[in-house]
Amino acid sequence: MQNLPWENQSSISEFILLGFSSDFQINVILFNIFLFLYLSTLMGNGLIVTLIHLDSCLHTPMYFFLSVLSMLDMSYVTTTVPQMLVHLICQKKTISYVGCVAQMYIFLVVGITEGWLFSIMAYDRYVAICYPLRYKVIMSPWLCGAMVVFCGLWGISCSLVYTVFTMRLPFCGPNEINHFFCEVPAVLKLACADTSLNDRVDFILGFILLLIPLSFILASYFHIFATILRIRSAQGRLKAFSTCASHITVVTMFCGPAMFMYMNPGANASPERDKKLALFYNVISAFLNPIIYSLRNKDVKKAFLRLTGWGNNM
Repeated sequence: MQNLPWENQSSISEFILLGFSSDFQINVILFNIFLFLYLSTLMGNGLIVTLIHLDSCLHTPMYFFLSVLSMLDMSYVTTTVPQMLVHLICQKKTISYVGCVAQMYIFLVVGITEGWLFSIMAYDRYVAICYPLRYKVIMSPWLCGAMVVFCGLWGISCSLVYTVFTMRLPFCGPNEINHFFCEVPAVLKLACADTSLNDRVDFILGFILLLIPLSFILASYFHIFATILRIRSAQGRLKAFSTCASHITVVTMFCGPAMFMYMNPGANASPERDKKLALFYNVISAFLNPIIYSLRNKDVKKAFLRLTGWGNNM
């Protein structure tokens, strides 16, 4: 049986994930915090997906994209958090070589797909505000589905490049990853070879996968704000802006930390800083997304009241 391209050069069969602390009492506290965040993330995002699926009033392109975002967020945290929870309360904190490769690849697929999905959501708001009469014609179900598929295929292909370029390097030891999961910058620190090519590839891919979607988002919002400013009534301007505020908040929480993580040269990266950044755009943002969208969205609130029957008593 032929080995995978990265298996021929590595003498390490497993890695040790150091996580956040070696103090058991601190780890117990962190376990309870992250368990709460994880379960809340699954419940919040799962509720949004359920509401959008069951309520016909939410069968629009904007909520279709929101449901995809919620499913990606649930996948995102499930890739890393369950294993992190186990390592927080267990003495053994190892992950197999193949498991590390799989975790890295799946994490990248979901993250890259989500990054491009944000640009599509910005385009959806651009069409809705700048061309409201043609919105349903332009944002057809076929186009919405095709754009989501494009995001997924882009994530699958670019993640493969990231993963292969990382795991093709020889890992001779030590095998301790100063992180809570197998993320590219943390794993690269263990390679016993020159990683300058990887730094260049990471920077180029970071530019393509973060700055280009961010440029699309900024261009969309430039036209959106120009259109909003032409609305005469203050109430109309406020209503138009409120439909974009949640998206702007979520994009900022996700793209800001990710840019710092993946566009910095490996030599300049701080393990403790990287863990905090990864925790923010992986766990915290996925936890906050359903809160941000539900608290600022009357349609989601009304759908929840209709689903529970509480709206009938109001």
